[in-house]
Amino acid sequence: MLVLIGNLEHGGSQRQAVELANHLDESRFTVTVCSLSDNVPLAAGLRRKDERLVVVPRQRRLCPRTVWRLARLMRKRNIGVVHDFHSSAEILGRVAARMAGVPAVVASERSCDGERTKFQNLCHHLTQSWFDVIIANSESGKRLHVERLGLPADRVRVVRNGVDSSKFRPSKGLRVRRELRIPAHAPVMGMVAAFQRHKRHEDFFRIARLVRHRFPGARFLCAGEPLREQPRKRDDYHMEIREMVHAEGLAGHCLFLGARDDMPDVYAACDVTVLTSSREGTPNALLESMACGVPAVVTDVSDNAHLVPGSDVGYIVAVGDVEETAHRVCELLADSDRRKDRGRIARDWVVREFSTAGLARRTEAVYLDVLRAKEAARTARRRSPVAD
Repeated sequence: MLVLIGNLEHGGSQRQAVELANHLDESRFTVTVCSLSDNVPLAAGLRRKDERLVVVPRQRRLCPRTVWRLARLMRKRNIGVVHDFHSSAEILGRVAARMAGVPAVVASERSCDGERTKFQNLCHHLTQSWFDVIIANSESGKRLHVERLGLPADRVRVVRNGVDSSKFRPSKGLRVRRELRIPAHAPVMGMVAAFQRHKRHEDFFRIARLVRHRFPGARFLCAGEPLREQPRKRDDYHMEIREMVHAEGLAGHCLFLGARDDMPDVYAACDVTVLTSSREGTPNALLESMACGVPAVVTDVSDNAHLVPGSDVGYIVAVGDVEETAHRVCELLADSDRRKDRGRIARDWVVREFSTAGLARRTEAVYLDVLRAKEAARTARRRSPVAD
């Protein structure tokens, strides 16, 4: 089977693609991961990268040469399932799979309210019959396709993200604190998110300003960077946020970490994390933070209320409610016993419900259902009487 993705840079969808490829049942699926860009830093975490990873560089969004090369790859590797794992890869993947005669084509929905241009909407409409099912990583993503785009409910399956709890696990986080020169007992609030406007970093730093009034020695960690494959305006947003931090007098208390390869240690260096997004799918940062035993305060978007099912795990707040978010953060920072209890319960919940093994088994079930349905349809056609 082929996992097709636009790139393997430091993004949530990309990390999930790698985790899925690493945990699919090798007795049933021989996995190839194809990136449409040579920007593949996350490929370092892909098992047997040399034999599994293929890069087919794309010169422009809809490139006939790229489609032809993808179709050739699919035929050469005898691909039975194509999973278009990224919006930037979907149309190319559908067309190439149709050319190559791939039996099963699976699309993805990674956000509950992704923005698409009129041209993208047209392409998706024209190729709706060229895939079998969509895997959405949230119920909100499923509703988007059923209610707004008119797909039958049985063509959209929900498989939420998974987190490797053997990698993301509680620790003291002292190494990162020492590296960043943060005192061992200083309160630390963190946010992990790429610099995209819907992540609302400006709210994070407004919250930081309020938290600092209560805890003058607090530090605020911001991990993430503008995605290289995104338009230039993402870089502009990054600069806007940095300018805001300086204007608010927070520069001495805020640390921009960029992309890191030691994220479990970064989470462990935090006492609490915050996610201020206006839209999400199933946010990896939330699952990873909880797996590390670090409670989170997150906005009430997509399926976040399912991921944080009660105040014994973390807190849900309204988008843009800076005061309430700061209040909840201060509650956790002020009471170490409460914070540790919530972190422990949060980890137990994530380990039980959102494992990478569970992600792989539920995704495999979708693939096998599609393949069985295709085989049943072929058998029925062969058995149907030929008209005189």
